[in-house]
Amino acid sequence: INAEYGDSESPMIGNPEYSPMTNALLGTLFTWGMTALGSAVVFLCPHGINPRAKKFLDLSLGFAAGVMLAASYWSLLEPAIELAKESTLYGRHGEYAVFPVAAGFLLGGLFVWSDKFLPHFHAADLLAGKGKKEKEFEDLFRTQRYGRNDSAQAWRRVLLLVIAITVHNFPEGLAVGVGFASVERSSSGSYSMEAFDKARNLAIGIGLQNFPEGLAVSLPLRRAGAGPFASFMWGQLSGMVEPLAGLLGAYSVSLFSPLLPLALAFAAGAMIFVVVDDLVPEGAGGHGDWCSAGVMIGFVVMMVMDVAL
Repeated sequence: INAEYGDSESPMIGNPEYSPMTNALLGTLFTWGMTALGSAVVFLCPHGINPRAKKFLDLSLGFAAGVMLAASYWSLLEPAIELAKESTLYGRHGEYAVFPVAAGFLLGGLFVWSDKFLPHFHAADLLAGKGKKEKEFEDLFRTQRYGRNDSAQAWRRVLLLVIAITVHNFPEGLAVGVGFASVERSSSGSYSMEAFDKARNLAIGIGLQNFPEGLAVSLPLRRAGAGPFASFMWGQLSGMVEPLAGLLGAYSVSLFSPLLPLALAFAAGAMIFVVVDDLVPEGAGGHGDWCSAGVMIGFVVMMVMDVAL
């Protein structure tokens, strides 16, 4: 495959000569690093969110939503449909290809929606620090106010917040892992430069949208009373699950390749549900025009990356 790829390599994010597992790990380490970079902005904002920072945060959340919307189609749903059509499992001419894709899409949304049955606060409310939640967060990070029993309750809130963050960031890592796994399986089992470019651009796009997600965790925590380092650590933690999800996605597809269209659609459905359930409502709740502008910009950026690059 060296002749096919020539010198077009990007070892930091992936390499077509590496295994899908290695590329998934490299890609998701990059997305995690971008989350940490966004979280690190808290060191430049000693008092958390001010009105100007809130506008930037709403614009950034809209940008993240636009990137995820575009990536869900061009990097996930479109390849899922094409792969399902190529498979003889879904009709001789792929006439039933839409059904596994639709099923995977709905299952992905259901996976993220299922976290509402867990006994925890909604992540968007917690991270935005709204109303009573802001007071609860303030108490959470000023544990000297608690007695022994209250301290246990505080750590229960921490655990439930981690569960919420994990559920909502898992699809992004899964998307990167499944995307790199599709490289080996595309075009009837041969390597495809187009498939590799889509997977790499997907990792870059998710990394770009992870930057504001890191901001969205660390800045409200700083405002709620957490120290700068604690806010940073919690912010980068939101991306820590992505390498694990990426490896799981790549490994699962490598074991059973017919899962690939379903897995791609699952990741797309989960990502779109996160957009409409969390990112857009949270961003539009402050400065809606800034959030809408961010959505448009993010969508165009990811579309250009997927189609033109």
